[in-house]
Amino acid sequence: MVQKLFHFPTCERLSLQTGSGLFLLSPVLMAPTPASMCTPLRTLNDSLSHRRRYMKHYFPINYTIRVHQEEVFKLSNINRLRLEVEGLDELVLQRLWFQVNQGVLKKIIRVMPERHPSRPYTAELERRFRDAEGVFVQSHPAEVFQQELPESIQDTWDNLTEEPDRVPESSWRFVTPKSLLDNFCQTMHCLFSECFATTEPLQDYCDVSCWRKGRKKDRQPES
Repeated sequence: MVQKLFHFPTCERLSLQTGSGLFLLSPVLMAPTPASMCTPLRTLNDSLSHRRRYMKHYFPINYTIRVHQEEVFKLSNINRLRLEVEGLDELVLQRLWFQVNQGVLKKIIRVMPERHPSRPYTAELERRFRDAEGVFVQSHPAEVFQQELPESIQDTWDNLTEEPDRVPESSWRFVTPKSLLDNFCQTMHCLFSECFATTEPLQDYCDVSCWRKGRKKDRQPES
């Protein structure tokens, strides 16, 4: 199946640390992030630094929203896809990241009344996301977005674009808005790491331990 454009819209061997040991992942085709992407992504990152205030403090305790299970897109999902799909092109994962978070932002905005204190913040976050998405599309030839996707990626994409009333009840998940934006932020750093380089040596934003409490302060401050 050939995947169409968005709706608005060197090889490197990686490793995955698990409880049972260290596994080598299949080589991932690491396409360099276009320099033009970094400015909109860093602007987006600035907005995400305030997610605790707007996605936690301004919502009832333990408030959740219903999202498709594919929209709970974590670092573990990226590492699993890298393990399952041999020679996976990083650009494919970046395309999937945009598709996932497009839906996430729409669902967060949808549950907010017009006068909700977090609505202007989320609307601005969505606008900055669309800006980054536009630069992403313009930074690559149109043919890139017409290439056939690996089967497991295509299945995920098809699930994301399924009409909501046709999605089985078992495929929905209830997740806090803060958790969704945590995933948004962490996976962005993982897939576009060149835009978030630090002075720390060998910083791997795709490693879950990188984001554990007490170690992320300098990388992604929250207000």
